[in-house]
Amino acid sequence: MKLCKIPTCIFVALLGAALSIPAIADEQAPQKKEGKAAAQPGEADMMAMMMELAKPGENHKLLAHSVGNWTYKVKMWMGPDTNAAPMESSGSATVRETMGGRFFVSDHTGKMQMPGADGKMMDMEFKGMGTEGYDNVKKKFIGSWIDNMDTGIMMSEGTYDAATKTFTYHADTEFIPGMKVKIRQVVKITDNDHHIFEWYEDRGAGEMKTMQIDYTRKK
Repeated sequence: MKLCKIPTCIFVALLGAALSIPAIADEQAPQKKEGKAAAQPGEADMMAMMMELAKPGENHKLLAHSVGNWTYKVKMWMGPDTNAAPMESSGSATVRETMGGRFFVSDHTGKMQMPGADGKMMDMEFKGMGTEGYDNVKKKFIGSWIDNMDTGIMMSEGTYDAATKTFTYHADTEFIPGMKVKIRQVVKITDNDHHIFEWYEDRGAGEMKTMQIDYTRKK
């Protein structure tokens, strides 16, 4: 059997899918009255559209702001009273672009105090990894997050407000079986070397801010 390089195989597969979609649609669509059939895009048009949608654009450049090395300080509140003294910790993060500027991957490391099995606070090493991008099809910013405190992958979608230089992401997660939580994440770009991340949770009794992270670019 003749083998092909991975990129070539992917291209051939995409081309095959593009060529087959109109035929499948014709087979599955109910018969229409003569003269009223909707026009199907041609194969060349579909391939051109797919190639255009695959290009990184201005929205991807907005995310490129985060590329580099950062230090961060974390404040966490266990209850709804943000005037109460928060738990504080710190760490560092590295952000890099990948896939030709289509996605941005961040690696976070730090230490934080968490209650142990006996209820006493103890230092724990924290590691997390995020991926961000802009989906040209959905016309939304997208993100994923994993860390060593969980076994799930949190997926989020968001928007950007140019007037306030703020990203707002929404996600649904379930930290404990049966306890679904709505998440709102806000990223405020203060300047080229600083941004603020805010985390809000709604567990069914109203939204509350439970975390804030202040990022400073390393010089």
